[in-house]
Amino acid sequence: MNILISNDDGVFAPGILAAKQAVEDLANVTVVAPDINNSSVGRRITLFKHLKLQSCELEDGSPAYSVSGTPADAVIVGVDYVMDEKPDLVISGINQGVNISCDITSSGTVCAAFEAVSLGIPAIAVSLFIDPKTAYKQDENGEWYVDYDFELTKKVLRELVLKIIDEGFPDGVDLFNLNVPSNYDSEDVKITKLSNKMLDKHVIDNTNEEKAELFNYPLDENQKSDDLIMITSNLFQEYEEGSDGYALFVEKCPSLTPLKVNMTYEDLKDWK
Repeated sequence: MNILISNDDGVFAPGILAAKQAVEDLANVTVVAPDINNSSVGRRITLFKHLKLQSCELEDGSPAYSVSGTPADAVIVGVDYVMDEKPDLVISGINQGVNISCDITSSGTVCAAFEAVSLGIPAIAVSLFIDPKTAYKQDENGEWYVDYDFELTKKVLRELVLKIIDEGFPDGVDLFNLNVPSNYDSEDVKITKLSNKMLDKHVIDNTNEEKAELFNYPLDENQKSDDLIMITSNLFQEYEEGSDGYALFVEKCPSLTPLKVNMTYEDLKDWK
């Protein structure tokens, strides 16, 4: 089996190494990912511009490729240029942050998986929900860092790939969206549906120097204070039972959502 691994956090992000480690003994693994963080870029593709492809090494010394483009770009380059033959599966992740609900269309992680499906390749998007109450820690010098615990995510991802190797994808399913909480109470994976939304989005009108300093967004000499309008977001708090958000935040267990790329609503025959 040949597997292509990509992500949106960048080729040197710890999550992509964790994904490779989860499946590297099950298949021939190729890693192609953006050279820098490309979170929340959706399925953007770079057209009519040159992309730079470079070979590099992951932290464990294994080979990888970086692309000066988006996650979707990286998948296309990996499939059509880097790999000698079309992969049997694309894995996007492990993303350092949750990707759930109908907001997934803005996710570079999930949309890399969408791009794989458009190329005729089944895919898995996988993300780690990081609980800020437990993940943020201080080192001996008092410096804050994020403790990414990928162990359960790697375990679930590996089991999912093994099941796909044995049984293939279920009929009608194009890709799986897997989310695993860092603060889990149960390792049992719930098959879920998309929540209606993940983020509450707000606009901050940051139009004077005093507010700019308050939001740690200092003005430079070319920037006017009335240019500073920022969009911010917070995690939505209420999720219906059976949804991905309910599994993650209420039941505190891994969520696996089967998805189809074709979004057509077909039952509209009587509508005029």
